[in-house]
Amino acid sequence: MILASAGTVVGIVVGVIVVLIVVFFVGGYIVLGRRREAMDAELRTRIEAADAALADARAQDRGWERETIEAAARAAVAPRDVDQLHLVQVVDKPGTDADQAIFRAVHADGSESTVTLGRRDGAWVAV
Repeated sequence: MILASAGTVVGIVVGVIVVLIVVFFVGGYIVLGRRREAMDAELRTRIEAADAALADARAQDRGWERETIEAAARAAVAPRDVDQLHLVQVVDKPGTDADQAIFRAVHADGSESTVTLGRRDGAWVAV
């Protein structure tokens, strides 16, 4: 009689341990997924900021005047109001007429657009 009840207790303990393992595994999987999503968004933001800083530095290194390029970008998206302009890429090919500056424009309504400028006869124009 004592052996039967000891076997039952062991079975219950093993069952509880198995259930706890499954609960911890599923909970850990969910927490890991949420953490990964949060880190992906943060990483994406940091990469975009680094890309913008690199593009800006490269433009300054090439002697491009930021004010002139931004004015041309604002003119290219006119009459829409632009809250922010982010220089995201600089394409510096041999010669000045092949140069390009690519901006991401954030408009007053929250929408975004891409503006590509090129150099034509020394002036920046929308391509």
